[in-house]
Amino acid sequence: MRCFIGSLLISTMMFFSAANAQSISVATIDRAPFSFDDQGTLTGFSIELWAELSERLDLETNITKFDSFRDMLDAVENRSVDMAIANISITAAREQKMDFSHPIFESGLQVLVAQQGSQSSGIWGALLSKDLMLAIVLAFALLFGGGMLMWVFERRAQPYFDRPAREAMFPSFWWALNLVVNGGFEERVPRSFLGRIFAVFLVVSSLFIVSVFVARITAAMTVEAINLNINSVNDLYGKRVGTIESSTAAGYMDGRELDYRGYQDLEGLTTAFEQKELDAILFDAPVLAYYARTEGRSFANLAGPVFLRENYGMAFPTGSPLKESVNQALLEMREDGSYSQIHTKWFGSLN
Repeated sequence: MRCFIGSLLISTMMFFSAANAQSISVATIDRAPFSFDDQGTLTGFSIELWAELSERLDLETNITKFDSFRDMLDAVENRSVDMAIANISITAAREQKMDFSHPIFESGLQVLVAQQGSQSSGIWGALLSKDLMLAIVLAFALLFGGGMLMWVFERRAQPYFDRPAREAMFPSFWWALNLVVNGGFEERVPRSFLGRIFAVFLVVSSLFIVSVFVARITAAMTVEAINLNINSVNDLYGKRVGTIESSTAAGYMDGRELDYRGYQDLEGLTTAFEQKELDAILFDAPVLAYYARTEGRSFANLAGPVFLRENYGMAFPTGSPLKESVNQALLEMREDGSYSQIHTKWFGSLN
């Protein structure tokens, strides 16, 4: 009887111990295609990978979504959660504050820009800029004013200008326009003294007006063409570049002294790009690739190859006993092909 009671107590203690060990808290963040909501269901490469791992380890999971990447990693560091999954780059700086699993995905950085087919609209945007439109309005005002002043000088000297002011507005403007563009009409040479002096002044000044106008258009088209010509990270200097704050991409640009705008989340970053507040995005290659073929398929392209290769891993508090069992299960998944199946579903077959 004593042996039976002892065995029962030991079994009960083991049961409660196992039950407590089976429930863990997992942190994540919206970061398609690794972790995101799809019609109310949390899915993605990292989510499906962890679902398989947790089933093998017989673990119950309580997933908490954080608003920012920094908050998620802070939760791991201060042990508010048992682990974190998403597109978490394994870096030396982060390794000092937390532990990582074996790599679960090979990634890198890449540049996202507007599609090349959008250049024509971009050039039209430059031509219709506020400065250029102001120059055009000013040119028309000068031509109209010059034409009407010539009407004042010539209305009694030649029949072309001999009409009331209201009727003379367009003919006078047309005369000034032809004078600037074609050098004037031979049959309508000014006859009055003031008219001839003013006509000479218009002809000489028109050389400068036309030159400045053509130069302004050429400059606008050249600058826009240069701005749109982004083929690699080296073309980002002087451009409006965006990324996520405290990301590896941000650290990379800090090291290269490349100016950028930092955003708290991916939604804010892509929204700024869609509203043409940014010329390019520098961020994790698989995240940008997924965006380019889904939400941005009609207007976004990836520019240049993947660079600064890095690995993603699952993050654990320092010294977490969970890491070793997760690593072992992850190795088993690679060996039996389960990992390859999940990878193929989201990114295509492994090379």
